[in-house]
Amino acid sequence: MRGISVTPDRNRPAVMSCMRDEGAHLLEWLAYHRAVGFGEVVVATNDCSDGTDALLDALAAAGEVTHLRNDVPDGTPPQHSGTALAMAHLRARGAHWVLHIDADEFLNVQTGHGTVDDLLAVAPDADCICIGWRNFGDGGHAAWPGATLPHFTRREGPPKPDESYFKCLFRLASFDHAYAHMPTRPTMANPTLVNAAGQQLKNDQLFADAPRVRFFPVRDALRLDRVAINHYGVKSPDVFTMKLARGRGENTRGHQKYRLGSEWHRRANRNEVEDTTILRHWPATEAGIARLRALPGVAEAEARCLAWFDDRRLETAE
Repeated sequence: MRGISVTPDRNRPAVMSCMRDEGAHLLEWLAYHRAVGFGEVVVATNDCSDGTDALLDALAAAGEVTHLRNDVPDGTPPQHSGTALAMAHLRARGAHWVLHIDADEFLNVQTGHGTVDDLLAVAPDADCICIGWRNFGDGGHAAWPGATLPHFTRREGPPKPDESYFKCLFRLASFDHAYAHMPTRPTMANPTLVNAAGQQLKNDQLFADAPRVRFFPVRDALRLDRVAINHYGVKSPDVFTMKLARGRGENTRGHQKYRLGSEWHRRANRNEVEDTTILRHWPATEAGIARLRALPGVAEAEARCLAWFDDRRLETAE
């Protein structure tokens, strides 16, 4: 396993992610999740063209992240091998809780001070807390406005049950593996699964031998009044079309969903409701971004990512 590691705070919840060519968005994502209380951040990268890997190396050298290079075996989805690397690293470090999300996903806790601790307080003895997605659309932006959280503030209304996806905050020792949306291979016979209000749910999906995206019954699992994963899967059209070249992380085929007007694009590009609740953390996020940029080599590495990003999005928009 090749990568750069740092010593984590094992008593803080960790966040892990698999990324490719996300350097233009990385500091905002990292600073935000620091602001809401996460400790170690583990990112596995593969096949980066924009310099995300170099940016993560600079951040790792400053003790801000653990960066793992994911050498993806032929025919293996990058998410699967990257997640296995990240979980093995966290397990060796003695981490307790972990949130598994992508670079376009932000945890938005509605209770208390809006921190991950406020979420954990509802069910400290659970093995897995399920968190519903909320899709945020392009908000009418025709071109990239320069950041995600302050600009994309329009989202879907109440989601349809068959279009509701979930992510999970889970106890690392309770599972041997995880897919993009939930952990699997429980290490005990009857893991405790709860919603964001601490109410116990059926745990059968946690035993699935293939990726799953939702828990049932959906109406009981969803508690968007308490917590959501803000999912900015669309952003502006020029950024969305860049995803087609990058491909999918969860499987190695079928990335044609990343076309403007595709079924997936129509489902994700939702703008019915104005929602600025996540912006209570924006001042702390801005301060965090500035602090990260001041670290040795970070601003220069990010500038290379941004230059690549601007060149590519203008090319794809033509």
